[in-house]
Amino acid sequence: MAANLFEKVWDNHRVRTLPSGQDQLFIGLHLVHEVTSPQAFQMLRERGLEVMYPGRTHATVDHIVPTDVLQRPFADEMAEQMMAAIEGNSAEFGVPLYGLDDRRQGIVHVIGPELGLTQPGMTIACGDSHTATHGAFGAIAFGIGTSQVRDVLASQCMAMARPKVRRVSVSGALAEGVYAKDVILAIIGELGVNGGVGYAYEFAGAAIEAMDMEERMTVCNMAIEGGARCGYVNPDETTFEYLRGRPCAPEGEAFERAVSWWRSVASGPDAAYDDEVSLDGAAIPPTVTWGTNPGQSVGVDGTIPAPAALPEGERTAVEEALDYMGFEAGAPIAGTAIDVAFIGSCTNGRLSDLREAARVARGQRVASSVKALVVPGSQQVKEEAEAEGLHEVFREAGFEWREAGCSMCLAMNPDKLEGRQVCASSSNRNFKGRQGSPTGRTLLMSPAMVAAAALSGEVTDVRGALN
Repeated sequence: MAANLFEKVWDNHRVRTLPSGQDQLFIGLHLVHEVTSPQAFQMLRERGLEVMYPGRTHATVDHIVPTDVLQRPFADEMAEQMMAAIEGNSAEFGVPLYGLDDRRQGIVHVIGPELGLTQPGMTIACGDSHTATHGAFGAIAFGIGTSQVRDVLASQCMAMARPKVRRVSVSGALAEGVYAKDVILAIIGELGVNGGVGYAYEFAGAAIEAMDMEERMTVCNMAIEGGARCGYVNPDETTFEYLRGRPCAPEGEAFERAVSWWRSVASGPDAAYDDEVSLDGAAIPPTVTWGTNPGQSVGVDGTIPAPAALPEGERTAVEEALDYMGFEAGAPIAGTAIDVAFIGSCTNGRLSDLREAARVARGQRVASSVKALVVPGSQQVKEEAEAEGLHEVFREAGFEWREAGCSMCLAMNPDKLEGRQVCASSSNRNFKGRQGSPTGRTLLMSPAMVAAAALSGEVTDVRGALN
């Protein structure tokens, strides 16, 4: 049987097999940000090492960046220290940095694709769990820890055990009001948050193939939430047209040669997989999480499950989630009151996400009880959205229009929940305390669903709100 894309790309980058049984893997593109890199650079400094290939590492600032007031020094002393560290480390080691004064700045998993740094057939690593995003281009992309960031800086390689490959096929066409976020929540709901442990996910099928690149990035972004080591989509014409003309993509004849090679790394029709799973895309509804992990979700017209109705191994986690969230089994998810609405993140902070949310918000007003934020994923996304007038749509509706950054996705910045607030969020994690308050509660959903919830003050089926 022919190799699938994962096997081809892995084998192209495998340097050798180590005595541990792991492979030494060459990393084609290394992305760093201000939170997980300071210790790695310091470890190089202590060992008298340089960055082996500075041109293969690109740095940005995103996690700790305020999205309202950008004046330096930052009010948060730790954030200012992290910012100063990445500025100093990038200058000392010759790594390109996209700082706040650079229009290329933004969330690391937004700017890599929009600059054309992310390309098919690559191995990509970053000290951030949602590096799987870049797999949308037919790359294999891994989130890594700080010691591995050090290894890649010093050697451009890292040691890793080779995962198995599961093909996750989503057939059919998505209904109106159903988005890529709903698809990946449905996949995680079906396979579980640990279902992907030991696997790379190949996302395929008619519903995936019909998605644009930004939608594919949303799906791959949350592969990690399903336990997978990475997720990817085979490159096709949609991929190539997205990359054409990007600043760091090949040009002219070199681009056409690249496309020819990019085609060759895709999984063939006779490729073999360790496992295959299928979902019916037409049956996926707008989806909302109700619990404390992304696998605890229901369709917007569904009800919160009762522990007794679930397999015995899941009941304790469900009981704990219900207790933390303050929800009742059997209650409808629609109508759940919210306090905060957040549109943004590396999952859903791109231009198409903002367009769909603005489509819902246009001519409407945010409920008086709701604080609503829209945070573009990069300075480029912000500029493009403003060129289309989307910022005015949001402002007129009562949303706050912010600067680019990670914002309330993980709250390592001033954007945080307070107390027991409930947040309708387009981000990727609903863990306890994820959005800055140890008792805050997060409901994950698509950007359009967040906008609908912001307007009504409660979880609402976006299919009745689309303009």
